[in-house]
Amino acid sequence: MHFVPNTGIGRDIPFRALVEEWGFSGVVLACGAWRDRPLPIEGADAYLGKGLIYQNPFIVWFNHSAEADYQGEHFEPRDGALVVGGGLASIDIAKALMLETTREKLLARGIESELVELEVKGIPKVLKRHRLAFEDLGLEGCTLFYRRSDADMPLMGMPDGADEKRQEKVRAGRRKMLAKAMEKYRFKFEALCAPDGLLVEDEHLVGLRFRRTAIEKGRVVLQEETFERRGVYVISSIGSIPAAIEGIPMRGELFDFTDWEYGRLADYPTVFSAGNVVTGKGNIVASRKHARGVSETVAGAYLGVEDDGDEESALDAARGELRERAGKFAAEIAARPPPSSEAQAALAARIRQRQQAVGYPSDLVSWLESIGPANTD
Repeated sequence: MHFVPNTGIGRDIPFRALVEEWGFSGVVLACGAWRDRPLPIEGADAYLGKGLIYQNPFIVWFNHSAEADYQGEHFEPRDGALVVGGGLASIDIAKALMLETTREKLLARGIESELVELEVKGIPKVLKRHRLAFEDLGLEGCTLFYRRSDADMPLMGMPDGADEKRQEKVRAGRRKMLAKAMEKYRFKFEALCAPDGLLVEDEHLVGLRFRRTAIEKGRVVLQEETFERRGVYVISSIGSIPAAIEGIPMRGELFDFTDWEYGRLADYPTVFSAGNVVTGKGNIVASRKHARGVSETVAGAYLGVEDDGDEESALDAARGELRERAGKFAAEIAARPPPSSEAQAALAARIRQRQQAVGYPSDLVSWLESIGPANTD
């Protein structure tokens, strides 16, 4: 396996050239879906940095917040935030807010608490050890707003062709998983409401107007009733979409796949796609075929609400799904004529030329040493 860093496909290397000229037997798109879907209120993005935050830059900062030399955008976790979402990523946002604001309150009492300990054991258990209750901290907590019900949250996959009994079991499992996360991290949840308007004061976003919704035959239907909620800021976590790559056709905000099972593109028979770029789901493996064995197990471990030991079984389930998908890709590629020795040599030369252009020495360990370890406090 060869590694080529600091290279943008469609920017540094044309996509069609990569697929048709470099000499690869097949190309797998696993570029993820990391661009935030815009908050669906006209004019909302005018308040970026002035009360509106999107999930991806917030989580990137959170994951690097211990690095003293982090150069990206910085955020301050504050009490009383509004989170708009409904999937695993939005719970990730709520969890991060609650962990950091709890740590700050404990530190004000002279109590230092590690982030990992709070996340693994949960806020109530850590507080209990210090003879405190959550109410003693004086935190309002953040609130997660979702346009559907708690039973609709995509925390567990619904198997294809599930009968009513199985569907109800999945819905009950979703409710239980959400309730566990709320108890462990103490965020609040308001269902059946969709963002409908901006509350602005002094050119700063101070809250949202929401419109009540109802679910009719699986569809979200807007109702007449509206209400307002104010918060220190709004974090939009309504999904991620792939960044456009020049040379790949788009359908709306997604790649124009002709086959969504394998992420096939009409003009590129040797291209396959895997992961979030196909599913549009962030953070966990999603599988229709293995909805219970993969999605449910991985989601529970991801949220930190499963019993000890389930994290490894979740990883095993995810690895199994990935191995199965990779095997299918490999079988398709193996059915095609193999590249000639000359083509393989030309491909190796192109790879090395690009590595030299970006200063990659030839092996991953040396490159990692050259860029240095993360500088943490």
